[in-house]
Amino acid sequence: MTHIAHPYVQRIGINRDWKSRWFVADPKKYREYLKADNNVRKFLQKKLKGMSIDVLEIERDEKTMRILIKTARPGLIIGRSGEGATKLRKEVDMLLRKMKLSEKPEIKIDIEEVRSIETSASIVGQMIVEGLEKRMPFRRVMKQTIDKVMANRDVEGVRVILSGRLGGADMARKEEQKKGRIPLQTLRADIDFARERANLPYGVIGIKVWVYRGDVFADRKANQEEKVTTSHRVTKNA
Repeated sequence: MTHIAHPYVQRIGINRDWKSRWFVADPKKYREYLKADNNVRKFLQKKLKGMSIDVLEIERDEKTMRILIKTARPGLIIGRSGEGATKLRKEVDMLLRKMKLSEKPEIKIDIEEVRSIETSASIVGQMIVEGLEKRMPFRRVMKQTIDKVMANRDVEGVRVILSGRLGGADMARKEEQKKGRIPLQTLRADIDFARERANLPYGVIGIKVWVYRGDVFADRKANQEEKVTTSHRVTKNA
């Protein structure tokens, strides 16, 4: 077995937060909450496929369940005058009612737009999935996607691995392309990671994407230095 850990898991508490945020002392409620979160995530991932979803985050308290959807296409989810978001909230409510939970929380759905899609590993993986499912050559899809991601100033490195029956070959294999740096051992490095699947007529192609967006602590120091310089300017002007 390999000793490679998930880049997101390694950075929780450093520059990442949990995707489900709640706390319960009762073990029975913990099981219910965990099962409900898992079912809601599966439902939304299937329902919102092709809408460039970046992250699904869930927050809870005793009475409400807040779902934050980060997407590059918020208009497709919201719909005309909010009809899509209202329908989605009702469907999630029906899903939780079928589970027969001890508590029936009020569902709130917030939709947030992702401005820079090239910095999201999940959206980049979905872009590759769209290209492969259109039967485009996999090497061309990888190269075009990597070049597009590296054109963004906020990205310092990207790595893509495809595995499966690439090009319809009889034997499955792996193909990797990389550009820039991916410092997985540096915990202050802001690395986004995602896994996607492309369903093709001759089988499933697995996709892994790493996107390196720079060091978080270096950005904080730069912001602190800018604040100090601006405060000095203000005092001098005063």
